[in-house]
Amino acid sequence: MVTGDPFFVSRRAKLVALSAQHQVPTIYVQREFAVAGGLIGYGTNITDAYRQVGIYAGRILKGAKPGDLPVVQPTKFDFVINLKTAKALGLDIPPKLLTLADEVIE
Repeated sequence: MVTGDPFFVSRRAKLVALSAQHQVPTIYVQREFAVAGGLIGYGTNITDAYRQVGIYAGRILKGAKPGDLPVVQPTKFDFVINLKTAKALGLDIPPKLLTLADEVIE
């Protein structure tokens, strides 16, 4: 599993390529890794997180005190499976898991 560290995110293509080269089934923290060829991406929806940041910035610019704003937890998550990568690794993804995915890349 590759976490959401900025170091790893900035080296997305290299990490995906190394996982493929060494045939290591890997789960990543963002959907973009699966889109780039990783096996599975599961994590917060980045677009939704940025939208929430914009809402908070707007509240602060309108005079709200940052310390008075509630802590917001993510509510949207992306679950993406790359079937092309699964086949290259010789993995069969159970149909039940495929139905749970938000996106399946073929």
